[in-house]
Amino acid sequence: MSEFRIDQITNQSGSRGPDIAGITTFTGTSGMVMPSGPTEYRGGRGRGLFLQGRSPSSDTNIIDYVTIATTGNAQDFGDLSKASLGGSALASSTRGLSATGYDAPTQDNIIDYITISSTGNAFDFGDLITAFQYGNACSSSTRGLFANGLQNIPANVYNSTINAVTIASKGDAFDFGDVSFARRSSNNGISNGTRGIFGGGNYGPTLLNTIEFVTITTLGNGQDFGDLLEPLTNISSCSNSVRGLYGGGGTPSAVNTIQYITIASIGDAIDFGDLSTVRYFFASACASSIRGLFGGGNEAPAFVNTIDFVTIASTGNASDFGDLTVGRDGLSACSDAHGGLGD
Repeated sequence: MSEFRIDQITNQSGSRGPDIAGITTFTGTSGMVMPSGPTEYRGGRGRGLFLQGRSPSSDTNIIDYVTIATTGNAQDFGDLSKASLGGSALASSTRGLSATGYDAPTQDNIIDYITISSTGNAFDFGDLITAFQYGNACSSSTRGLFANGLQNIPANVYNSTINAVTIASKGDAFDFGDVSFARRSSNNGISNGTRGIFGGGNYGPTLLNTIEFVTITTLGNGQDFGDLLEPLTNISSCSNSVRGLYGGGGTPSAVNTIQYITIASIGDAIDFGDLSTVRYFFASACASSIRGLFGGGNEAPAFVNTIDFVTIASTGNASDFGDLTVGRDGLSACSDAHGGLGD
């Protein structure tokens, strides 16, 4: 192999050095290898985020992050634009979006965004069609969906609208269609990149076991997918490209059950195993292609700070992953390596 000496190369006029483009690797006596590929992927993917939520003292604007492939405690990422609980979050491989939710007495339609590979505070993305809290969210690599939720100002109205956004460009949400059942749930959405799936929740005192799906690339209303093992509200969910997991929730008594569906088919949920503890009142979950993480929630009267993990391709009980920076409920979660990103 011949040596390529950069200090001896100039452009044709000799006024400056060469322009280097494309995927190019240099080696030398220093052992240096220049990075290649899109900047946002350097350092790899597989980061999970847990956002906002209610702590024992107040609503928070906290963003925590973890590396899903390892175990350990969460670290501080930055802050959302506003403290709140009951928000919803989704992500592409580069950008995370958070719909704010509720901070008494205000309910907002704000959508924030962050760049997942870095750390720092959130920026304004745009607005939801209507302000709501306790809604669902999922995404493909390009499109995000925010669905359902409770509009509690000026009165309790259960929402069936699906809001859509293009994740790579800032702007307000547009109407996608409607789910079959207006409901309040949690940050409860599953995707394999083609299908977006929403399950469980409640309409007033009525708990739901229904699961429905939409095709993310098109516009349209939800269709029946199957049923959860039992009617549940406040349930959290995550997925890789094959399986979706639902964990915890209330019947209305709190449960620690994990159940799963196969996203590409239709049918009822199947028992997967158990979480380490009951996670009632809006825990949240995120995933990589290998692992699902469930964090936070409320084991009345205590706020939960633990994060559990499971291996999605198998079944079995959850194991301890680490702790959030602050125990809280009403939080949301997303990751840059979930099933909607072609993992």
